[in-house]
Amino acid sequence: MEKLSILKPAVVLLAVSAALAITASAQTFTTLANFDSAGASPWSVVQGFNGNFYGTTQGGGASGYGAVFEVPPQGELSELYSFCSQPDCADGEYPWGLVQATDGNFYGTTAGTSSGPYGTVFKLTPRGELTTLYIFCSQTNCADGQNPWAGLIQASNGNFYGTTIVGGANRIAGICPDSGCGTLFEITPAGKLTTLYNFCSQPNCLDGAYPISNLVQARNGDFYGVASERGAAYGGTVFEITPAGKLTTLYSFCVQISSCPDGQDPNGLVQASNGNFYGTTYFGGGGYNNGTFFEITPTGKFSTLYTFCPDGACSNGANPNPGLVQGTNGKFYGTTYCGGLSNGCNEFSFGPGTLFEISATGKLTTIHSFCSQTNCDDGQGPIVGPVQATNGKFYGTTTFGGVDGDGTFFSLALGVKPFVETLPTAAKVGAKVIVLGNNLAVTESVSFNGAAAIFTVVSDTEITAIVPGGATSGPIEVTTPSRVLKSNIVFRVTK
Repeated sequence: MEKLSILKPAVVLLAVSAALAITASAQTFTTLANFDSAGASPWSVVQGFNGNFYGTTQGGGASGYGAVFEVPPQGELSELYSFCSQPDCADGEYPWGLVQATDGNFYGTTAGTSSGPYGTVFKLTPRGELTTLYIFCSQTNCADGQNPWAGLIQASNGNFYGTTIVGGANRIAGICPDSGCGTLFEITPAGKLTTLYNFCSQPNCLDGAYPISNLVQARNGDFYGVASERGAAYGGTVFEITPAGKLTTLYSFCVQISSCPDGQDPNGLVQASNGNFYGTTYFGGGGYNNGTFFEITPTGKFSTLYTFCPDGACSNGANPNPGLVQGTNGKFYGTTYCGGLSNGCNEFSFGPGTLFEISATGKLTTIHSFCSQTNCDDGQGPIVGPVQATNGKFYGTTTFGGVDGDGTFFSLALGVKPFVETLPTAAKVGAKVIVLGNNLAVTESVSFNGAAAIFTVVSDTEITAIVPGGATSGPIEVTTPSRVLKSNIVFRVTK
């Protein structure tokens, strides 16, 4: 594995003192590592079974078309795979986010360009061995979709679900006449793809067009997501779709008045602990058009909770990114591409951007303004939100800035307690569940909502447990000699 830029001594000194732009002493922002030409412009990260983080870059790598990297919590980056390593870029170009599946492998998509395949779905082992599972535009007129611009999710049935931004069966004159309006698909771990829905299937594209964000499988088993354009008022939509492909449009953005106070160009959703969905829009929100934070119920009741850059100064950030996450403390965390103390962003430039915390009632706190350090050594222009690791900290990336100008990897400590998470998040009695966390080698007991379970220690960061008879939906608890670790979400026991 080729080493990427390791945290330099000068940066260590900056990182140790990097509690700048912090609103409370319990909050510590740290720049951990810098990307360079071997892997540049990082995208989102996920935490692996071994506790390390894995992600993709949109540039760099051996061929300049992106790479997959691994980085431990301490910050030493390693390159696992460089895309376009095969003849004619048969392995794809420009990868999006990863998901680690229950089989331990990573799955993801590449967007592709005209110089190679029109996007792919791939499997990557933790050792960096890549298998291309599917190449889009394999059907006539790209009826199977083209150019996925989002990652995958693994559903409770073990299959993966995702979207393509264009392609599909619908080419609507004046809307998306050349390449189609996008699709929603299912793909098995073996690579069998089924197109479940073609966007713009309804008159005037009331169902939306150009889906660009990850889907969410809700507690009811259906998938929820957003289309970035069209709908009743051309501002994008929120939709619900069944595993069989029946789509319901829950909300159309920009339906209130012409200035779109409800937002425009939605970024994606997260289902919160209260069962409702929360998300952001990149544009809209009134006069300054810098985006919104919203809540929507599973039945479509919509509320705008916060408008970014309400005064035009944008010191609290502007144009929020996809990748909103709810922390175990109940608050939401995300990033903005523009705004912050340095401001200066427009549609032709990047950053500096912010890292923010926002409550379910819409109270926003700016945690960090990027480019606060000399030469933007703390990063600039984040393009996705952070993830919360099982140690309680948040980790994320910036697309630009850092010592080499190609982006950074950072952490945010808020004093949130460690927890455990499960794969999958729902299963039947008798099923084996993967439980991930920290210091699990000394686990004494595991329970599912109070029902004791049989468990096996795999490593210090992984155990497996059998859903016990009599278990009901609720939190999972892992007891160690020093503490009791609770799951970050409610585990659902299915029939």
